[in-house]
Amino acid sequence: MKHIAANDWDWVLSTTLILLLGFGIVMVTSGSLHIQPDNPWGYIQRHGAALGLGLLLATLAYQVPIRWWDKGSIWLYGLGLILLGLIWLPDLGHEVNGARRWLLLPVFRLQPAELMKLFAVLYLASYLARRQAEVESSLWGFSKPFLMLLVPCGLILVQPDFGTTAVLLFLTFALLFLAGARLSHFILFGILALAALAILILSADYRIDRVISFIDPWEHATDAGYQLTRALVAFGRGGLLGVGLGNSIQKHFHLPEAHTDFMLAVIGEELGLIGTLAVIGLFSLLLWRAFSIGQAAQARNAPHAAYLAYGLGLCLGTQAFLNIGVNLGVLPTKGLTLPFLSFGGNSLLVCLIISGILLRLHRDNTRCVS
Repeated sequence: MKHIAANDWDWVLSTTLILLLGFGIVMVTSGSLHIQPDNPWGYIQRHGAALGLGLLLATLAYQVPIRWWDKGSIWLYGLGLILLGLIWLPDLGHEVNGARRWLLLPVFRLQPAELMKLFAVLYLASYLARRQAEVESSLWGFSKPFLMLLVPCGLILVQPDFGTTAVLLFLTFALLFLAGARLSHFILFGILALAALAILILSADYRIDRVISFIDPWEHATDAGYQLTRALVAFGRGGLLGVGLGNSIQKHFHLPEAHTDFMLAVIGEELGLIGTLAVIGLFSLLLWRAFSIGQAAQARNAPHAAYLAYGLGLCLGTQAFLNIGVNLGVLPTKGLTLPFLSFGGNSLLVCLIISGILLRLHRDNTRCVS
């Protein structure tokens, strides 16, 4: 069933995305000009190239009927597993700073874990739409999504990439909660997840160091807590209004990965509390719009579209708020970029594809596409 809607375009969502992308261009420029003195514009040129490609992919994603994502979800999930496995082939996998997360392709480096977040959401939305009654009533129905994600989570953990694994697990719990799963099942799997988390932390010295430094970063300010203390210094120096765009001191080789994982700390130093709250507000608005799109899909009895909107919104929102939590010192350090704002081509491409799908979901809601 179709009818012509008064407004197919989600102006609130698209305006939020434009503000985030524009702010990202400004902050990547501010956070990276000093890194390569012989080529100060190198990072922003690469960011601009990724942005251009991402906008093209978002446009293509907007053109794809939502039912195609449903039908192709299991195949894309399988593709994600293959790409994660290819990382370990000697001629394809690429290691940086002890982490093996990239595939060396002829034109660019591909990070399969970024794609896997999108593919996992597509699979979960399709599964929940088909099996909601089973998820609500049985432990087996509740368990199957976790079992399906064991393999990709394992492949991502050994890279190692604990942050992406945390995003995938939180996504799964959140979507199952929205699907009406029983509280007793959440308690059981919550206990298992906490036990697994403890084992993971204790199995690697660097994870133990991160937890220790998180508990008391100032005691370890010269080693494991160095990044966090430098980020907190940046926020403290920024105060209410900041020291001015481009005037951050911490980004000048005091704060490692300032243009990626700790971009918010640079924003806090240069633009102060006001700038930090503006970023949090934009991501909150983005998550609200995604959930509004999901609720509209539920109202027209389109469960797959609803779960897809919820999952895509949570994918962006979870990564953003985990990164914000790390920068503010309320979560242990993880290697996660700030969506749309940090330098990172693979992350930006996936975020823009997600944006294109969300805009298509809104269009389908207004046209009552079944």
